Amino acid sequence: MLLGVGFLSYSHVFSTYKGEAMLKTAVIHPTIMEALGRSGHFSQVVIADGNLPVGAITGPNSTTVHLNFRPGLLDALTVLEGILEVCPIQGAIVMQKPAQASAEIHGAYQKLLGDVSWEEMERWAFYDKIREPATVLIIQTGEQCRFANIILTVGVVKMAEESDF
Repeated sequence: MLLGVGFLSYSHVFSTYKGEAMLKTAVIHPTIMEALGRSGHFSQVVIADGNLPVGAITGPNSTTVHLNFRPGLLDALTVLEGILEVCPIQGAIVMQKPAQASAEIHGAYQKLLGDVSWEEMERWAFYDKIREPATVLIIQTGEQCRFANIILTVGVVKMAEESDF
């Protein structure tokens, strides 16, 4: 795995005080953490495959992080796992694939995300959705699967006493 990418946890990367890690999460990328920290309910986080033209579809409030160091590194599922560790997600939108294409990664996303709202969106509408002001973060990965782009909708952190709604 890559150290320079700053996304995976490695004990020798963390600053320590008395032998304890300063961050208690596997996600240590400062720009990703800052963007997630300023997100709120209904904000959008995009995990992009290596083919999405992120430079052409950024929104007015979005920060782009390029993690596509090399084809396949980092992959979209690893990034999604990291995001799920630090941020509540209530919904997901994927780009609709052509009938003849395969998008097996969509099933893997659904398995990781569990019980969230799920939608497929036509390609050009998907690009327009990314351009919306609600998009706070675009993470371009080295994912090589086609149609692996996903827009995540940030949920809310529920307190224990709020579990009924």
